[in-house]
Amino acid sequence: MSFVKRILNIELPSQQSAFLWGARKTGKSTYLKNRFPNSLVFDFLKTDFFLEVSKNPALLRERLLATDKSLLEHPVILDEVQKVTQVLNEVHWLIENKGLRFILCGSSARKLRRGHVNLLGGRAWRYEMFPLVSAELKNINLLHVLNHGMIPAHYLQDDKECRRSLKAYIGDYLKEEIFAEGLTRNIPAFSRFFDVFGYSHGEITNYSNIARDCGIDSKTVKEYYQILVDTLLAVRIEPFKKRQSRKIITKAPKYYLFDVGVANYLRKWHLEEERGEEFGRALEHFILMELVAFRAYNEKDFEINFWRTKTGLEVDFILAGGEIAIEVKGTSRIDRKDFYALEAFAEEYLSKKNFIICNEKDKRLHGKIEVIPWRDFLQELWSGNIL
Repeated sequence: MSFVKRILNIELPSQQSAFLWGARKTGKSTYLKNRFPNSLVFDFLKTDFFLEVSKNPALLRERLLATDKSLLEHPVILDEVQKVTQVLNEVHWLIENKGLRFILCGSSARKLRRGHVNLLGGRAWRYEMFPLVSAELKNINLLHVLNHGMIPAHYLQDDKECRRSLKAYIGDYLKEEIFAEGLTRNIPAFSRFFDVFGYSHGEITNYSNIARDCGIDSKTVKEYYQILVDTLLAVRIEPFKKRQSRKIITKAPKYYLFDVGVANYLRKWHLEEERGEEFGRALEHFILMELVAFRAYNEKDFEINFWRTKTGLEVDFILAGGEIAIEVKGTSRIDRKDFYALEAFAEEYLSKKNFIICNEKDKRLHGKIEVIPWRDFLQELWSGNIL
């Protein structure tokens, strides 16, 4: 299998442009080439073109003005546009004065926003590309997904190749790309932070503890987390706080990397069987990324939170302001104690749907809580039956 049909659907009416953001290697360029085969593509990863346009942004405008008009009936694709922020003024002019359409593709809008550059004043819709999702694949092997992740190239490789690719991805991209983009100047500190992040991944964040481990202050740690969020390398999940209560944790968020395979490699996890604490946490991460991608691809506007009391009761994901509560368990048998947290949440907030996603073989109903195999839940999610 060398090509996977993606769920993302970019439909642009006349006069409409778009941004397409996503972490490196999620498949943005491949998608655009297949979705818009007749479009002109300008790739700023090509060194010669990058240097030319960096010195003279007007060069893009001049080339397009000299292009046959029939070729400009399709959106013009600018790949890795964040590398040459000055070119957006030329794009803006071409949209306003020549009626051209653009798809501006890149791995992060952070550099654009922080540089106060032209973001086209709302003239471009925003889309986001994620790693593969379950609805794009057939008969997925869960251990393969959790170990390889869902970055297309990694998913399609064998184990040995994938381990090498994950190592290169973390070393050459996740760190080096951030340094190359100038998003942080303290390279040793950020490297230490990134290594520590692997151990705190998916846990309630204690900025002070992480700062102490990295030898930096808490303010810098918060800034590093924000860099990961802005570059689409991490997702921040805030605690659920529909009403004030001294019994629940309401301040510290959780952070998850954008891909389960990258996270597990960073944590030095290689899962051999579908059980145990590490498997359960990896499954939780996988379910979260499916929820995040489903929300974006279907243009839904619901919050994803977690709920935890100071006595230790915790529900992994609270959706849509408390309408839906989800607990993920990496076990093939749900016991009585596994219901306590969901029951407590449902009693207090009257959630309409409550799920325990697990490795049991069949669905069953325990009071107001539906016990559901992970594969069935994902099928229901992407069919639109959950939200």
